[in-house]
This record gives sequence, C-alpha cells and structure tokens, in this order.
Amino acid sequence: MKFIEKTNLTSLLAQLDAQYRLLVPVDYHGLTQFAPYSQVDSGVSQLYLDGNVTVSPKTVYLPQSEAMYKFSAQGKKLAIEEMPPLDRMQVLFGVRHCDTKAIQCLDKVFLDDTFADPQYKDKRDKTIVFSLACNNPKATCFCESMGIDRAHAEQSVADVQVYDLGERYGFEAVSDKGQACLNALNGMTDGEAKLPEQKPQSISFDAQGLPEKLKEMFDHPIWDEYAFKCLNCGTCSYICPTCHCFDINNKMRGTTGLKLRTWDSCMFGEYTQMAGGHQPRPGKKERVRNRFLHKLQYFNEKHNMSLCVGCGRCIAKCPVNMDITKFIRQVIAE
Repeated sequence: MKFIEKTNLTSLLAQLDAQYRLLVPVDYHGLTQFAPYSQVDSGVSQLYLDGNVTVSPKTVYLPQSEAMYKFSAQGKKLAIEEMPPLDRMQVLFGVRHCDTKAIQCLDKVFLDDTFADPQYKDKRDKTIVFSLACNNPKATCFCESMGIDRAHAEQSVADVQVYDLGERYGFEAVSDKGQACLNALNGMTDGEAKLPEQKPQSISFDAQGLPEKLKEMFDHPIWDEYAFKCLNCGTCSYICPTCHCFDINNKMRGTTGLKLRTWDSCMFGEYTQMAGGHQPRPGKKERVRNRFLHKLQYFNEKHNMSLCVGCGRCIAKCPVNMDITKFIRQVIAE
C-alpha cells in the first residue's frame, strides 16, 4: 500500500490534474457533486470528502443531457456526424463503494454482451476510478444490507482503492490501469497499514429472498399504500445512481441539428404513453410498483444483482419521505 499525509492531498490531486482530466467530489454552495478539480483549485467549490455526494458519478458516464450525433438535412439528403470521443484519460477520485456498484449495474445495461453503447464505453474505457472506503456512513445509508462491502470496492469498476487512515490516506491498486497511475505519482511512501474501523450503519435488515417474495406480490395492497403519498415528481429516479431511462429528441437550428439523449423517469405520466394515446401505467400505483419491482426484482432476475445499492439518496431527498427501506422490511415481514 502507498501512503500520503492528508496535508499533501492537494499536491497529489494537482499531479493527477496535470496528467489527466481530474473529477473530484465538491461542495458548490450546498450542492455536492463531481466536478473538474479546476473548480477547487480556483476557489469556486470546496473539496468534499465527508460523505457521499448528492449527485452521483452516474453523470460522468451518462450525462443528464448528451448529444448522440450531429445531422444536417438538404432536401432528401441527410448527413450524420458522430460526436468526438474523449480526447484524454480522466480520473474519477473519491467514488464511494455504493457508487462503484451502481456503475457495475450501468455496465450491465450499456455494455451488454450483444451491444455496447459507444459513448458510454468510451467514457468507461478512459476513466480511472479512485474508490474511497466509507468509515462514517450517513443516517440514510444502508448499502451493507444490499450486499455492498464498505471496505473493498467493486473490482470490475475500481482501479485504486483509497482508505482514510486518520492522519493519512492509503492507496492500493486493484487494476493494471490503477497501478500505472500510482507509479507515475511522486511523494508517496510504501508500507503496511491496518484498515480503519468502520462505524455501523443505523439502517440494517436482511434482504435475502426479496426478489422471490416480490414475484408473488404484484396485486398486493401494499402498492396502494405507497402510491397514496407519492407525488410522481421523479426526484428519486433523477437522484438515483442506477436509474438509466432516457428520452431521445432533436434540437434543430435551420438545416442542422443534434440528436439528444436526455434523462427520463418512469414516474412521469408521459413515460409509457403510446402514440395512439394508450397508457399501460395510467396511475401512481402502476408507476410506483414498476419502480420498486425494477429495482428489487426484475433487474435481479435478469442480471442476478439488485438495482438498489443502498446509497440512501432517495430517502434523503424524497419530498414526502418515501422510504424504500421501510418498504423492503415490510415485504420481508409479509
């Protein structure tokens, strides 16, 4: 393991920023998210390593709005121009373990065995992930109940494992890409260290058998109970690190335009509305049910993993205090 004193973290980040496009967790007037390190260096934002950010690193791989390609039309002639790939490698520093698991979930969707989304793949291939172990969970965190290891990140995603060791940080490469990155950094020392003690999470439950239970509950009255308070505002899906639904539309100016991919939400009434006007999910009950079943049953049946990673963002930000952990515990108790 390699080490730096916490007082030297700024120097380390400056080295990474000189070699790569560096993205770090920042606090920008109360909004925590990943942003270029130049914002911290210039004083626009502050580095935020005290907990998980509100806006997940999903935005790095699947931006809220992204141009898929350019096009121009002249009469019956149509010309299409692909969007340029990333021009340099980038480092995503300080990703929590629930979010590395979330990126693995996104990989199942966008790097499918039969088709790989080229823009998503380009970003994944050109990103080095420094994952930060979580010693002090927030009150809304429940990642361990969803099978997340807070000491060791998802190895298919993380390249460097980072530990907060009190007065210093420890760095351990978990991929060749991560090892090459660490080897190029100056001012680090080698040694051994005992992993820090992790404070327990305040939310804890056993989710074993959850997908199987939900399979028998499609018409259960529990859906009426949870749909009653839901506003269908979409906050939960926009803040979630694994929600990946999007709409495709055009932005035209004269004879040229962009084909845009923009986040959408299954909570919205227009989401499943068909061209003839039919709506297979006409009410809140059907939309809430679809969201919970996709997170906790459908994705598990297809990929053998939960689409909920226990980050707690939806609990913290829901305007009517909808609590997915309360729902899970209620289902398990049935």
